[in-house]
Amino acid sequence: MVIALTGATGNLGRLVVSEFLDRGVPASQVVAIVRDPGKAADLAKLGVVVREADYSDPAGWADALRDVERLLLISVSGPGASAAHRTVIDAAAQAGVGFVAYTSIVNADRSSNPLAPEHLATERLIEASGLRHALLRNAWYHEVYTRLVGDMVDSGELVASTGDGRVSGAARADFAAAAAAVLVDGEAGVYELGGDDFTLADFVAAVERESGRSVALRNLSDTEHAAHLQEAGMGGAAQFAVGVDASIRAGEMQTDSALLRRLLGRPLRSLEESVRLAL
Repeated sequence: MVIALTGATGNLGRLVVSEFLDRGVPASQVVAIVRDPGKAADLAKLGVVVREADYSDPAGWADALRDVERLLLISVSGPGASAAHRTVIDAAAQAGVGFVAYTSIVNADRSSNPLAPEHLATERLIEASGLRHALLRNAWYHEVYTRLVGDMVDSGELVASTGDGRVSGAARADFAAAAAAVLVDGEAGVYELGGDDFTLADFVAAVERESGRSVALRNLSDTEHAAHLQEAGMGGAAQFAVGVDASIRAGEMQTDSALLRRLLGRPLRSLEESVRLAL
């Protein structure tokens, strides 16, 4: 069974490739589809098949998907993402790919998160394609927050507007393991995937425990948060960030689903461990 994935040299993609190999998939049956093969030299040394394709060049995907039976479409970010995804979906349908899994966002069909519309549009494209598919609706990676740990320890604060909203977060590595499990053994369907819930207050408390430093959480109103981010030089991205926090405050980054744990068959990495690794 030939398994391919897009974005193979990204943070998630590399972890998924490792999971495939750890699960016993022969490297010669793993196809890493990338825009820059030079960045995948380490994967090629492992025996992984590296193929080049770009979202702006639909013609290149026919060769990239040659003989592929199962495909993981790792989402790209930003405006127009669904148009890029359409290129892959159309090519997969034409190539006769038997199964496609897509990394979406938790609660995609009811979320006000600014990222949700592109994800939902992609889900609809996959559904309309007739391809057998799985929608991997991932909650936030721990790394969305742990990348801030250094600045938090240095500044002594974290500024947000999430209120008491809860995030069903998990480590990126755990979401990668789940994606690999679905590609190797999984069935079609919608997978709402999340780990143990935490608030930003819980996250800050974990940073304090693990670092031994005092960190304050400044939970602002949307207007105050936007002004703070504008002052920090974020420009137009400020409203995007405020919209993300508002979605969390509304409970849209939370899920009661236990599917992530079931797919892994092992304990998830704790938030504390992710903080410890970041430190």
